[in-house]
Amino acid sequence: MRTPFTVRLFSNLPASARIALALFALAAFVWVPVAHLVLPAEHALHLSGYWVSLLGKILCYMIVAVAMDLIWGYAGILSLGHGMFFALGGYAFGMYLMRQIGRDGSYGSDLPDFMVFLAWEELPWYWAGSDSFLWTVFLAMAVPGVVAFIFGWFAFRSRIKGVYFSIITQALTYAAMLLFFRNETGFGGNNGFTDFKRILGHSITSPEMRVTLFALSALLLIFCLLLGRYLVTSRFGRVLAAIRDAESRVMFIGYNPLHYKLFIWTLSAVLCGLAGALYVPQVGIINPSEMSPANSIEIAVWVAVGGRGSLIGAVVGAGVVNLAKTWFTVTVPEYWPFMLGFLFIAVTLFMPQGIVGLVRKLFSRRRAQPADEKPADDTPTTPAADAADESTQTRDPLARGA
Repeated sequence: MRTPFTVRLFSNLPASARIALALFALAAFVWVPVAHLVLPAEHALHLSGYWVSLLGKILCYMIVAVAMDLIWGYAGILSLGHGMFFALGGYAFGMYLMRQIGRDGSYGSDLPDFMVFLAWEELPWYWAGSDSFLWTVFLAMAVPGVVAFIFGWFAFRSRIKGVYFSIITQALTYAAMLLFFRNETGFGGNNGFTDFKRILGHSITSPEMRVTLFALSALLLIFCLLLGRYLVTSRFGRVLAAIRDAESRVMFIGYNPLHYKLFIWTLSAVLCGLAGALYVPQVGIINPSEMSPANSIEIAVWVAVGGRGSLIGAVVGAGVVNLAKTWFTVTVPEYWPFMLGFLFIAVTLFMPQGIVGLVRKLFSRRRAQPADEKPADDTPTTPAADAADESTQTRDPLARGA
């Protein structure tokens, strides 16, 4: 009997990870709704709407960090253009939100206000179906996915990698940003989309909608972590790690890296698009600045700070950096770029495995100390046993990282 996919997602999780996920789910689906909707504003544990939206926004950033870690940490592909996929998902959902305004806009027209201001007489063809919620959700996944697939097909087929791939992705997001800045594209120019009113007929600023968007962000983050864990611990993940470490040797033993790299690259873009779709209604605006190369570089910094090659590290990095950014931009905004640069340099020099790597290192040292005090194992070994161990280690080249 075939094991259901949802069961397989949880089956390979260690006990500590299951406990952590359960605590996170308890906080996201029980504590936050109760603290925001039930507790009165004067209560010490009340969570204001500002904090619910801020935490929901950071959850979206964590999803993007996990998506980035899948391709950078496990496939060795450094993208400096993931902000574009994030923004494409945001724009797809922004189109739906603009249609939901209806005639409540400043001009009382069926067209979005910016189109009336620019003397547009009808919606462009690519806005067709944008008033449908399900079609919009599909677009938020399909548009980043198709763009990533086409770009990745040509890039990976041409064996473009390393710094050249990073530069091309940065040029791609910069070109997209310039395109979306133009009023002729029908995406609101430099102002983008804003002044959203409702989702599925419900006010977008109501406390219930804030909590719903927050819970959906938390649910998507849990799904991304489970899916990521399932992929990186599967045979697919071992091949991906082997491609990262020695692509030529993987090709020599009969694997085609194109398919593996293209799949994880496209999946990463789709996850970013979904995160962008959840991000836009929580912050209330989407504009071309989300596609700026600086934003994409910042995504890489999140993963580096948390720990590249660790899914939980990406989550921790996105949380730490964005909470610090929130504090800096409120108190001393002019120092944030310097702080971000210092943080990246410090992590590169002193914590190459990030925060999670440092914590693991400290715990491993703590566990090693009692072991050092124990008498050494004096079990005699035989040449036959040594030969058997060596044979086991060399039998599967993928287990050795190819």
